[in-house]
Amino acid sequence: MSDRFLDGRLALVTGASRGVGAATAEALGAAGAHVVLTARTAEGLEQVEERIHALGGSATIAPLDLIESDSIARLATAIAGRWQALDLLVLNAATLGSLTPVAQIDGAEFNRVLTLNVLANQALIAGFDPLLRKSAAGRLLAVTSSVGRSPRAYWGAYGASKAALETLVQSYGEEVRNVAPVKVAIIDPGATATTMRARAFPGEDPATLKGPAAVAAAMVGLLASDFETGHRLEVR
Repeated sequence: MSDRFLDGRLALVTGASRGVGAATAEALGAAGAHVVLTARTAEGLEQVEERIHALGGSATIAPLDLIESDSIARLATAIAGRWQALDLLVLNAATLGSLTPVAQIDGAEFNRVLTLNVLANQALIAGFDPLLRKSAAGRLLAVTSSVGRSPRAYWGAYGASKAALETLVQSYGEEVRNVAPVKVAIIDPGATATTMRARAFPGEDPATLKGPAAVAAAMVGLLASDFETGHRLEVR
C-alpha cells in the first residue's frame, strides 16, 4: 500500500495542537489526508500546520473551544460548506481534571471533565454523522485510557468519563454498522510522554516513555487495515 494511501481523504482531529493529537494530525497529513486541526490554542495549531506543510501535506486550522455552546455546530456547518464528506474523525481532545478520592470530587470540576470528555464528543458525532455517512469509508477513532476499563484509586472522574466515551462510541458503531460504511475503533495510547501524563505522574522520567509519534503511527497503521467496527487498539 502507498505511503500516501489517504490521498483525497478529509480528516478532522480534535486536541491537535500538541501531544497525541498533533502527532496524529502530522501522520495523517504525511499519509495524504487533508487534515482539519482543532484546539483552543491557535499558535499551537499553526505550528502543527507548518510541520504538515513541510512534509508535503495540507491542513486547515480551526481554533475553537469545544465546550462553547455552538462551537461544534459552527465547525460542522463550515466543513459541510466546503467538503462533501468527512472520511475520518479523531476524538482526541480531553481534560484530566484533579486526581482525588471519589468522595472528594469537586462537582464543578467533574462537570467540566464530563462536558469535554463526553458531551463534546457526542456533539461531534452528532454534528459530523451526516458527513461520515457520505464517505465511502468513514472512520471514527476515539482516544481512551486504561482507567476507563480498569478503575484506579483517585482516577474516578477521568476514568468515568473515558468509560462513558467508550460506551458512547461503541453504541454509535453498532447503530451505523448495517446502514452506513462507517467503522469505529477505540485507541488506548498507554503510557505516552504527553503534557497530561506529566501532570498525572510528575515524578516520572518522560525519556522512559514512548513518544506521541508511536501512537500516531499505530493509528495510521490501523487505518490502513480493514478493521472491524468496535476494534480496540492498545498501543504498548
